[in-house]
Order: sequence, then C-alpha cells, then structure tokens
Amino acid sequence: MTHGKGVGTLIGHLDEMHAVAGLLVGLLVGLTGVGGGSLMTPLLVLMFGVNPQTAVGTDLLFAAGTKTVGSTVHGWRATVNWTIVGLLAAGSIPASVISLIVLRHMSQPPASAQNVMLLVVAVMLVFTSITVLVQQRLIDYAAARAVVGQPRPTIVPTILLGAVLGAAVTFSSVGAGAIGVTILILLYPGQPVARIVGTDIAHAVPLTLVSGIGHWIIGDVNGTLLVNLLIGSVPGVIVGSLVSSRAPDKVLRPILAIVLAISAWQLATKVLSSPKKAARPPAALSAPAH
Repeated sequence: MTHGKGVGTLIGHLDEMHAVAGLLVGLLVGLTGVGGGSLMTPLLVLMFGVNPQTAVGTDLLFAAGTKTVGSTVHGWRATVNWTIVGLLAAGSIPASVISLIVLRHMSQPPASAQNVMLLVVAVMLVFTSITVLVQQRLIDYAAARAVVGQPRPTIVPTILLGAVLGAAVTFSSVGAGAIGVTILILLYPGQPVARIVGTDIAHAVPLTLVSGIGHWIIGDVNGTLLVNLLIGSVPGVIVGSLVSSRAPDKVLRPILAIVLAISAWQLATKVLSSPKKAARPPAALSAPAH
C-alpha cells in the first residue's frame, strides 16, 4: 500500500487517465448533484481494474475532503440542521464501525470481501438510479404534505436511516447522496430542500471520514490514486456547478440513471461470472495504471 509515501513520491506518480476520470465524474457531480461514489467506484473497478476494496476506501476519503468544503459553505449559509445531523450520526457512526469490523474479518480470503462489496455497490447503484428518476416527484409529494400539515417525525426513523446509510456507505461508498437526501425529504417535508441537502452533506463528512480512515487502517486506500482523482475532480465540480443551471435536467437525469443501472449490471455480472476466481491482494490492484 501507499501509507508511507511522501508528497514528492505522489507527484512523481501522477496518472493522466485517473485525473481525466476524476474530471468527468466531477463534471457530472456538479451538473446533477449525485454523489461521486455512485460514479467513481464503479468506474475505478470496471474501467481501471482497481481492487473493489481499494476503490471504495479511496473514494470515501475523497468524499470526506470534498464534502468538508461543501458542508463549510452550507454551514456558513445556515442551511444545515445540526439536530438532524446529530441524529443521523448517532446511527451511522456505530454502523460504520461495525461494518469496518465485518470487512476486516472478511478480508481472508480476499475474494469473499471483494464479491460482497461488488454486490453491495451494485444494489446501491440500482437504488440510486431509481432515486435519480423519481426524486423530483418525491420532492413535490413532500411539499404537498407540508402544506397540509407537517407530520412530526420521531427520533427513531432518523437514527435508523443513519444506521442504514452508515453500513451502505462503508461497504460501497454509495448512498449518502441521492438516497439520503430523498429519504430525508420524506421524513422532514417542512424543511427547505436546500437545508436538507446541506444537512445531508454535513452528515456525510464524519461518516465518510470515519469509514475512510477505517479503510485506510485495513489497507484499502491508495494515496496516489486519491491525489490523481482530486486533481481532476476539483476543477470538474467547479465547472459543472457553474453550468448546472443551463444544463437540461430532464435529459441529464435519465441518462445518469441509465449509466448507473448499466454499471450495476456490469458489477453484478462480474461477480456472478467468476464467483470462485482467486483475487489478487489489494496492493496488486491498487497501483495506478501507467
């Protein structure tokens, strides 16, 4: 793994293709708002042959960094409900820690962990694909409920949502974005959408940080790959965000949903077609392609 590499070594191993992948994912995230984990993890696994555990672990730390910036902005704009963040974290952090312990024990033999993670990613991508298509309708439905009278959600559903997201994100790096926002909108129809989005981003910071550090300890993070992705994705997100108001949302979202569904199918096929294939150690597949 790349635990002991310094900055100079990282710079010496920059890879243009990974940076381009980061740029494309950043553009789509900026345009659609769908989390990078839904796009980056399957891209790394299917296109670059990166070990699934390394792809998930690296993407989690990548998300922690980018969402820290996003949550800072939302916090400054007062578009974060910190009470909801606390309730979500009360469920997600323990669930993430438990999931990391499970992953640690699943690491021998490595093929077991890889196949389970690929299947979890595939399932989460299916849910995200459906969510992308129906999210606006659910927002309208929640708004209608809020007009009639906002039901007051109990504490338990929010904590349970956090627990589900914690396990899902730790295993797949997918779920904290589109799925989390959509369910929060249904739980809290009286909250403005911008505040729900800000709350979800703020909650994703501790969740992805804890999950990412856990994957790092296990040995599932590639620092060089992380730098390459950030180099491309940061300008991609900025550009995508700037032009998002001009992008045809009715066209982009169905295309994105199709891409996610195809990725889910490809990942599931990858597992089912070679269930007994011996897997190489994470370090062998985590090195950037040159």
